[in-house]
Amino acid sequence: GSLAKSSIQLIVLITLLSLVPGLAIMITCFPFLVTVLSILRQAIGLQQSPPNMLIVSLALFLTFFIMEPVFTEAWEQGIQPFTGGELDTVEAFYRTMEPFRVFMAARVDPETFAILADLRPDTKGQTLPAASSSLSLLVPSFLLSEIARAFQIGFLIFLPFLVIDLVVAAVLMSMGMMMVPPAIVSLPFKLAFFVVADGWALISEALVRSYF
Repeated sequence: GSLAKSSIQLIVLITLLSLVPGLAIMITCFPFLVTVLSILRQAIGLQQSPPNMLIVSLALFLTFFIMEPVFTEAWEQGIQPFTGGELDTVEAFYRTMEPFRVFMAARVDPETFAILADLRPDTKGQTLPAASSSLSLLVPSFLLSEIARAFQIGFLIFLPFLVIDLVVAAVLMSMGMMMVPPAIVSLPFKLAFFVVADGWALISEALVRSYF
């Protein structure tokens, strides 16, 4: 009996661990971070540098830095008691998800939440996101809110690089060098601006601070 129970717990735990990458995309700050970093690369004008693997890796480690308190709470409340045989599978799942529910509810845009809630008869009338909200409503509201927030920050990141592009294009036009692509000429200036401003540190700090 105890052996069968332990085997079932092990299978459930392995299944949960296999879902971790998907959960990291859905219910953590990873979507926000990777979107902003991708927009940053486009704003500078670099198509393949840093490579996608590096962008994703940086976003993952920043996600771990930001989410570690949530991960720790989820482990202590749900996974650890479950592996110790103190909780059944359903209770362990709810306890593990509770810290993530609180995290998502704090980041959800109320307007986005209300719009999605009104689309379903059983959630119609819910206007404020809460940790007790249905996951089927909370998760998409959270993802849409994070992507919208990432686009807002991406717009602000794009502005200084756009100014550099416009200045370089105007200078080239005034010099009669209309056949020279402005993007090629402006790239060194944008890189120099980003390095002098210590852009990686500034953006990483701003992204992390937005969660605390």
